[in-house]
Amino acid sequence: MIYQSTYQAAKIIAPQVEAIFAKHLSAAKDSGEEDLAPLPVADLVEHIIDATFWASLRKEEGHSPKISLAFLPPEQAGNPLLFKHNLPLNPTTLTKIAPGVERAGIHIGVWHDGEELYVWGTSLSIPNFCFVLDVSEPGLLVIKHRRIYGFGKYTNIAVLKGEQIKIVDTSSPRSHDWPTMLLSLLDLTAPSYWNDSVNVLIQIAVSMRSHQRGGTLLVVPSENNNWLQSIVKPIQYAVQPSFRGLSKLLMQDRKEASQIFWQTALKREVEHLAGLTAVDGATVLNDRFELMAFGAKIGRAKGKENVEELSFSEPIVGGGAVLMPASKVGGTRHLSAAQFVHDQKDAIALVASQDGHFTIYTWSGQFNRLQAHRIDTLLL
Repeated sequence: MIYQSTYQAAKIIAPQVEAIFAKHLSAAKDSGEEDLAPLPVADLVEHIIDATFWASLRKEEGHSPKISLAFLPPEQAGNPLLFKHNLPLNPTTLTKIAPGVERAGIHIGVWHDGEELYVWGTSLSIPNFCFVLDVSEPGLLVIKHRRIYGFGKYTNIAVLKGEQIKIVDTSSPRSHDWPTMLLSLLDLTAPSYWNDSVNVLIQIAVSMRSHQRGGTLLVVPSENNNWLQSIVKPIQYAVQPSFRGLSKLLMQDRKEASQIFWQTALKREVEHLAGLTAVDGATVLNDRFELMAFGAKIGRAKGKENVEELSFSEPIVGGGAVLMPASKVGGTRHLSAAQFVHDQKDAIALVASQDGHFTIYTWSGQFNRLQAHRIDTLLL
């Protein structure tokens, strides 16, 4: 198959994408996994990325496409919607059908006949380690795959923004004290389920980022109220008793209700809490997912020093940890979150910026240092 791409980033990253998926699929086969997607070879990947990139820059009736493509044959899709006639994979095709397939969970099915790639229809179900390409915004593409057990957010492989390429690095945690939430996003932990606390925190982070207003979420221990030492009094929106909507749902025996109903309820509670982070100030949640306050102002705890330096990292190739002044990571919202975790070392802070950046602040007992982890590449 010969395809001449005009988007240079597609040509550069395609061989690396094939190698990453080959490694995943080989490991899955060796462990006895079934229902595995086909390997996306480099020339096909290059074609798919190129066509999708140029489609992302077009508009249909004033709207830019926000679509998701999945590379698989129809027989692996599971109750697919099939077109009577296959459509050629090109920017025009993708732009024209985009308005009908932009809702979350809908994938445009792409396959080949040995010579040409084509669009065969849509699917809501895809196999394990299926190559997926999402258009988040014009010129911003995310390469990802379905997690091996299909729960929670897909695992990101790489992000392309114009000519900028960011490839997710899964090797760094061996030498870094990274939080469980970050390890889960990298698919380096045991399988997570819908009611897994780390998975729920990831869903909250995705929802926080999506409202595009910026926000701070502080996750504090439930066994003490030390976090109050770092909050300015009075708290404008203190919650008493603590709101336990999400907490109760996570403790519910799901045999009492259907899985779909439970997941819908979870999404509603997640969006409720994430929405509160758009209010000026910090939202405070304990580790049992009970809401304690929102709109809270962070202050330096009595007797504590100003935070000066931290370790900053991004889980991408070339994004290793570097020491930098805490004030250089972001604006006031970031600096106050850094101060909070510096003072309350058993807490974590999640900060969404209006520009789309997302940072987790944690204290590393291993290195006795404040850490900032930039994770927006993993949340797209």
